[in-house]
Amino acid sequence: MNNLRNNVQLIGNLGMNPIIKELSNGKKMAKITLATNESYKNKKGEIIKETQWHNLTAWNNQALIAEKYLEKGKEICVSGKLNNRSYEDNEGVTRYITEIIVTDILMLGGGSKS
Repeated sequence: MNNLRNNVQLIGNLGMNPIIKELSNGKKMAKITLATNESYKNKKGEIIKETQWHNLTAWNNQALIAEKYLEKGKEICVSGKLNNRSYEDNEGVTRYITEIIVTDILMLGGGSKS
């Protein structure tokens, strides 16, 4: 059960092509945005669709996969862990980020090319 302590799994579509950065130490990082969709009926019986956006960060081998195969609109499944961090912007304001650190990427059949 230890592997369930901080585990996230999502299926969704990429909101844009991954942003790939190569760091000075030679490591690669990919920033990915993922949209997950949910629908339900409200009290009036109308179907309501909601989209949640998730920030993903992939490192090393997962970043290489993202760089080579992922593009806007593609449907993927990711596993990873939830990470919260903060930083100070140029105006001195503390900003908070919640992201998923990707450990596995599975490419699914859905999605469309841009």
